[in-house]
Amino acid sequence: MSIAADLIEAGPDVAEPRQEPDASRAPGRVTLVGAGPGDAGLLTLRGLRALERADVIVADRLGARAVLAQLAAEGIVLAAEIIDVGKLPGLHRVPQDDINALLVELASAGRNVVRLKGGDPFVFGRGREEQLFCEAAGIVVDVVPGVTSAVSVPAVAGIPLTHRGVAAGFTVVSAHDQVEEVPGGTDHTVVLLMGIGTLAHSAHVLAAGDRGTDCPVAIVEDGFGPGERVTIGTLATIAHLAAAQSVRSPAVVVVGDVVSLSPHAAAAAPDARVLPSLVS
Repeated sequence: MSIAADLIEAGPDVAEPRQEPDASRAPGRVTLVGAGPGDAGLLTLRGLRALERADVIVADRLGARAVLAQLAAEGIVLAAEIIDVGKLPGLHRVPQDDINALLVELASAGRNVVRLKGGDPFVFGRGREEQLFCEAAGIVVDVVPGVTSAVSVPAVAGIPLTHRGVAAGFTVVSAHDQVEEVPGGTDHTVVLLMGIGTLAHSAHVLAAGDRGTDCPVAIVEDGFGPGERVTIGTLATIAHLAAAQSVRSPAVVVVGDVVSLSPHAAAAAPDARVLPSLVS
């Protein structure tokens, strides 16, 4: 049986009607669409048009499913089947190799496939991996960028990643594995994605450099979601605060003096290093 058929039979969230791929049809195409951080208002117009034209949508959990639910709530009807390949922490129900093969299988059978990914497909989204795999099989792939959570989630908490006189640049790091070294000081913002499980280690590594233990840190949980919450501390205190407040993924961690520009920072003093001249 095909990968698509297995997922359709096993997946409780797959939309009706079901169709077996028709191998006699001319090859379709795959469009990688960035769903953004989970707010349908941040889905691009080009991304929405791709969803409306799709025969099948292969959707991630974070960002993607929330956007589909919001579109449905707003009365936007998508005719496509929906195949859920979302990952849970520590549980990848559909391995990446199977997702790659699924995209090729569906497109080879003449389906117009949208691979709906949270954030931006090319920011820790394995989008280029999927594109290369499809192209190696002769499938045409289009890419529709999305709004990455690395930028949008700090923004919802009032944290700019750059600010004149405070930070001239930023680095986005996957902290799924332990961070070993990040250059720069407080004038260079660090954004940690997938970093709650390794937060204590990351804080120790960053504090050991030029930033020091009193460098401000913000954790933004469930940005744009119903459980949105901001925790402010420093590299010395943030791991303890996160544990005490039962911080959970999904969350974005921001490290640097730009955190002091957030309206949440003043309420967190004295743990946060607030810059009065900049927030007035």
